[in-house]
Parts: sequence; structure tokens; C-alpha cells
Amino acid sequence: MTVSILRKSVAAAACLALAGCLFTVGPPPHAAVRSTEQEAFFRRLGQLCGHSYPGRMAEGTDTTFLHNRVAIHVRGCSADEVRIGFVIAEDTSRTWVVRRLPGGLSLTHDFPEAQVTGYGGTTVTRGTAERQDFAADTSTARRLPPAANNVWTLEMIDGTTFAYTVARAGVRQRFRLEFDLRSPIG
Repeated sequence: MTVSILRKSVAAAACLALAGCLFTVGPPPHAAVRSTEQEAFFRRLGQLCGHSYPGRMAEGTDTTFLHNRVAIHVRGCSADEVRIGFVIAEDTSRTWVVRRLPGGLSLTHDFPEAQVTGYGGTTVTRGTAERQDFAADTSTARRLPPAANNVWTLEMIDGTTFAYTVARAGVRQRFRLEFDLRSPIG
């Protein structure tokens, strides 16, 4: 009886080991590849590196943005990351960070002096060379529940305008800033 149980146990272990091998043989699964549109967008964004541009609030009602000077400073560019310093009046503590990921692009809001920082999203569609949408990621949904359904959009329109937009599902009003790429500053 014990020999029979032992044989069945050995046979079961061998089957499990073989099943494990069947699922692990071969190269690891490939990560999704960024689209050519995302690559083109990232290259265009990198071409802004080293420059600063004035901006304005194009949609929204936040008086902080309506009554203060806004600008971006595109700096800290590498093969996989573009850092865009966002300035409101004299406050230079905000940075938007666009990164290349194996399957797309990400946008992170790096605000070290704020209570909430490091939130953002990733691309879920191919986008275009002019526009990429970043849907809130799970980390953002956990840390900043009101932003769980946010979609941040970055656009480069006709080489004349860089736009940053925040929209939220179910909310009609958007927040949109536009920066004049024809008028570099400082």
C-alpha cells in the first residue's frame, strides 16, 4: 500500500514539474512595444529641451493660474526621460516627468514641496505624434482617490503650442494650460 502511494506521489510530482516546465520553456514574454506615434511624440518633446516658454490658462477657473504668470522650462532630458519644470509666479517646485516605458509612456507629477506628489498615469492608446493621453494609474487611484479617473493630455500643436490638459470622467469642465512655443523665454 505504501509503495503504491509513493509511486502515485512521485508520478504526481513529475506531472507538476513537467507542467511547470511547459509553462516556463522558451524566452520570457515580451513587453508591449511603444507605438511609433509615442516614439515620435517623445522625440518632439525632447526637441524642446533647454528652452522655456510662457503660458496661460486656456480653460478652467482656478484663480492661482488666472492671476499669475505661468511658464515651462524643459530640462533634464535623457534617452528615456524629459523633465518639464512648471512655474506659477515664483513657485518653481513643480515638475512634469515624461518617461519611456517598455509598453508606452508615463506622466508623473513631481511636486516635492506638496503633500501629494508622484501621481500620474500611463498611455493606454497609441496616441499621435502630436497628442498623448495618460490615464490615471493604480498608484494614483490609491494615493489620490479624486484623481482615479483623471486623464492628463500633453499636446504639441502645429509646432506653435504645447498644451497640458486635465479631464475627469463625468466632469464637464477641464483644466487646460497652453504654452507658446513661438516665444521662448530666458
